[in-house]
Amino acid sequence: MKKTFLLLSFALLTLGACSSDDDTAPEVPSVGATIPASVGGANQPNQLYLDLSTGESKSINRQSWDFGFSSGSDFRVVINGSLKMAVKKLSTSDITLAQEIDANVTVGAGTTASSNGFVDNPTGVLAGAGAGIGTAIAEISATDADNKVYLVNLGYAVSTAKPAAGSVSVDGDARGWKKVRILRNGNGYKIQYADLASTTFTEKTVAKEADFNFAFFSLTTGNTVSVEPQKTKWDLNFTTFTNYLSAGTEVTYGYSDFIVTNMKGGTQAYQVLTADKTYEAFVKADVLEANFTVSATDQRIIGANWRSGGGPSTLPSIRTDRFYIIKDAAGNYYKVKFLAMTNDAGERGHATLEYAILK
Repeated sequence: MKKTFLLLSFALLTLGACSSDDDTAPEVPSVGATIPASVGGANQPNQLYLDLSTGESKSINRQSWDFGFSSGSDFRVVINGSLKMAVKKLSTSDITLAQEIDANVTVGAGTTASSNGFVDNPTGVLAGAGAGIGTAIAEISATDADNKVYLVNLGYAVSTAKPAAGSVSVDGDARGWKKVRILRNGNGYKIQYADLASTTFTEKTVAKEADFNFAFFSLTTGNTVSVEPQKTKWDLNFTTFTNYLSAGTEVTYGYSDFIVTNMKGGTQAYQVLTADKTYEAFVKADVLEANFTVSATDQRIIGANWRSGGGPSTLPSIRTDRFYIIKDAAGNYYKVKFLAMTNDAGERGHATLEYAILK
């Protein structure tokens, strides 16, 4: 059977605050190739989107957006979990009223239970009534009076501190607080936002973008910003990530080196242990369609499972006892394994993966 192998080495290029695209769109050859793409180094400032079928990648500074507005038939809004943003629904729909900081509205083990509903459910499922289910912001109602004001913790800027080899430093200065209210605007959205003490607010409209999972908006620039590629043109997203963690009770927790699949765009995935089948021996006939089921409602199949977390005396490392089967929206199958998560100098954030199309 003819196989197409592609080796991806994620070289780290620290980007500025502006978004940028890695327009690496060569036609994927039928023999092995290497494609560098930016994930940002030990500070991990970028979110990298990768399309397995073409080898195209896009890198965006994760501080360039705050909210994602669903382009689906629903009216859902997500927050930027890569910055550890958190929100709390208030009892008022009047954004001109002054608000105060609530230090409980945050992300971190031991401080914030997932049941508080301050962050989006990390599965990526948008539907739900809050309290840790679905989006932290309730579905935007057609009745304006039902859309409450939210207290918004903007999380952390990208760190510029240089950590020890093998470690990361992702959280910089706190980005502060805003109050935000979101309404419907025809088949789109209207966002109102202000400083907590302000009696006035800024209002902008955001249109749905049918070819994309979300339209993204930045409070800093007051404009929409290009973040994800079109929903059929990416499969994996490398990013920092707000997840749930079991620590006696389930709490919110920030992860580095996290990988999500494009669940909303139709990408599916499952994990294979090498004890059951080696990467080299795995062929298309070995694909088990039923194993993709979980990934239809959970974008974290790869997540942090591709690596070990390390400990007080050990650095994180890749797990060589597993690989992943990916099915893209076009019905192509791939096998993916990870080869490294640091460069030769031991600097974190340089992931290397190998994948092959299954024919």
